[in-house]
Amino acid sequence: MPKSLLEQLPEIVARGRQQAERILESLEGRHRVSLQTREWVLPSKDARDSDWITAADRQKHLGDEGNAGWTNRLIYGDNLLAMAALLAGDEHTPSLRGKVDLIYIDPPFDSKADYRTKVELPGAELEQKPTVIEQFAYSDTWSDGTASYLAMITPRLILMRELLSDTGSIYVHLDWHVGHYVKLVMDEVFGKKQIHNEIVYCYSGGGVPTNEMPRKHDVIFWYSKGGAWTFNTQYRPYSEGTIQRGRTAVKGPDAQLREEGTPVNDWWPDIKKITSPTDPEKLYYDTQKSEDLLSRIVKMGSNDGDLVVDFFGGTGTTAAVAEKLGRRWITTDLGKPACMIMRKRLIDQGAKPFLYQAIGDYQVEAAKSSLGRSFRVGDLSGIVLSLYGALPLQPEDNPLRNLGAVVYGGKKTLVLVDSPNKLTGDATLRKAIAQRDNLLGGWDRVVVLGWNFEPAIGQSITALNDARLEVLVIPPDLLDRLRKKGGIEKLRGQVRFSSLQYLTIKPVQRRRSGDKEQLKITLDNYVLLSPEAINLDEENRKNLLKVANAEPLALIEYWAVDPDYDGAVFRSVWQDYRGNTANDDDPLRVVAAADFSVPYQDGPRRVCVRAVDVFGFEAEVVQMVAEGRA
Repeated sequence: MPKSLLEQLPEIVARGRQQAERILESLEGRHRVSLQTREWVLPSKDARDSDWITAADRQKHLGDEGNAGWTNRLIYGDNLLAMAALLAGDEHTPSLRGKVDLIYIDPPFDSKADYRTKVELPGAELEQKPTVIEQFAYSDTWSDGTASYLAMITPRLILMRELLSDTGSIYVHLDWHVGHYVKLVMDEVFGKKQIHNEIVYCYSGGGVPTNEMPRKHDVIFWYSKGGAWTFNTQYRPYSEGTIQRGRTAVKGPDAQLREEGTPVNDWWPDIKKITSPTDPEKLYYDTQKSEDLLSRIVKMGSNDGDLVVDFFGGTGTTAAVAEKLGRRWITTDLGKPACMIMRKRLIDQGAKPFLYQAIGDYQVEAAKSSLGRSFRVGDLSGIVLSLYGALPLQPEDNPLRNLGAVVYGGKKTLVLVDSPNKLTGDATLRKAIAQRDNLLGGWDRVVVLGWNFEPAIGQSITALNDARLEVLVIPPDLLDRLRKKGGIEKLRGQVRFSSLQYLTIKPVQRRRSGDKEQLKITLDNYVLLSPEAINLDEENRKNLLKVANAEPLALIEYWAVDPDYDGAVFRSVWQDYRGNTANDDDPLRVVAAADFSVPYQDGPRRVCVRAVDVFGFEAEVVQMVAEGRA
């Protein structure tokens, strides 16, 4: 007879502790998890506000990335890895162990939730299933029902406790599905005496079931790490009846009540739930929480300048509220749509400059999980070669174990699998071409298979203009599929390697005016990643191809410009995105040109443009622009 959930709980918590301890032990190692900065966002959503020097005082921030001062962060990727990176710290930012003042999380708590994304394009609405990485995260979370969910949340709660300061608190937002079980886990992780309230968040609206009572509340568990904690009493306004009675008691309609309202208790019926699609706050997720709710929690559990973190960022309400209330913040999410929404939301509200980061070496961490902590990159390359249909070269010609051969129809193809430790870029392509031409007497063509790519890879391929070079994307879910399917043989013939997306722009115009100069950057074309790599059914794929062929720029969700790209950190000083009515009134298209002023600079400028499409794929182009005339 299978064990009940209560019988499994001690084992689940014990395994969660072991997983968390392994992560904590690895923080001192050479190969600890790190964060890569993808964009240094200096919000400027209005092209008509062309003087970006004075707007938000951006100039002084251009060199600040990585300095000792604090910078808020939006992180894309698995929050367990994000926590490991924050605990480890890096050369720019010390460890945040014991430094976080407030954590709020609203983790998914319904195994039947619909995680599909609706993508609206001109003349077509697509329905995209979750990205492959999201799919496997969700399937792992619910593969064995609530037991799997608790196995997911337990090590994360342990690492969150490590991040909290001695006076820090955590608020965990759940409902009837798993709330009672998670409370048991939190009692184990934080201690039974550390719970201060089970807050009941009440709401109205929505449908009424026919054979049971409507469910109209969530619960929020508030725990502190230590014996002292931050708590600021919040008040809600007196009811009109209370005000009238007060006026009567002190005689006169102008009499003022001496207190600002009644102290908030642990039953909250006064904060709206976002249910209507016409709600001005509504962004994307059905589970989106209102700014009023987060405002109360952030005010109650933190002080000005404190660090507030949300590891299930969603639409970014926690970060948006923390920004408005003068708190420092970090937010993370596994979903690319969520991260795009958060970035746009923060730009839209004129946030202070922040970093958009991703997990470094994501595939390496996935490989360790799938193949064991002792795996070697050569093992992974061998798997990829086999699934592509290539035979590995002999060891003496293949010291890195990443080269293979395909012989078909009298033609010889060299296959190079790049390392998951690095971004595949121009240097790798040139090396592959040299090996094609010289290794073992030469080959007819070479195929480069990469995990992660430099955003300018499309430009590199175009510049090389080599018909005997092909660059393909290794499916990002490959390791998860290996783990699920149980080995290479069960996947053989089912893995598709996709072509890359790329962006082109027209020649940048540069015109001097005194101590400033005007830049005009115009988009030219965008070619989407192979539609087969996007999780769409056949009908949606046909609709996508129709739009892509007729109006490729309509696929761009967000684009930004760095007028002085250093080749390492992309610092965006101008941004536009679909729905940004500051630049135009078309909610389904970005503007095709950016026109803004920058400080005058002698000599050429290195202008970089980066675009993100509606599916979250990135492309970049760099153009050297000669000095403009007055």
